[in-house]
Amino acid sequence: MEMYPDQTLQLPGSVVTIGAFDGVHRGHQALIGRAVNRAGELGVPAVVYTFDPPPRAYFQGAPVLTPLARKLRRLEALGPEFVVVAGFDAGYAARSAEDFLDELAALSPSEVWVGPDFRFGRCGAGDVDALATRFRTRVFEPVQCSRGEVISSSRVRRLMALGATGEARALLGWSP
Repeated sequence: MEMYPDQTLQLPGSVVTIGAFDGVHRGHQALIGRAVNRAGELGVPAVVYTFDPPPRAYFQGAPVLTPLARKLRRLEALGPEFVVVAGFDAGYAARSAEDFLDELAALSPSEVWVGPDFRFGRCGAGDVDALATRFRTRVFEPVQCSRGEVISSSRVRRLMALGATGEARALLGWSP
């Protein structure tokens, strides 16, 4: 797996999945796995586009579940050829939705895979519908645990704060 900063990678074709992927939990693993499989079916490289720090950590001070080095190791285990790590800071947060779409265009995506609540650009101006105006967009529905609850990084953080580390680890799906 090769890593690139944002706005540097250019490809003649790809399948891209985008997200904070903090924790690289079982839901993230399923989304990335589907994108990697789809890239194989289409004969193009799989690209994971992520952020450091995660936007929720930057805007809300949420604890980071996976420091970048650990996140990259977990992503590599899922099989993408490339990962783009956008340095999330005030300058990045101020970028327009159109700027983000232009950056994605350099990856020539056959498909872009995101979760249903995906937002991008300054003040979250872009959403799944805006993404779909430029790219074939696939929305991956959230993965649920055995109790029927959605697996999310926020939920993992809450469980850890409550001391329910065993349940949090089960949602992460990774060995400590």
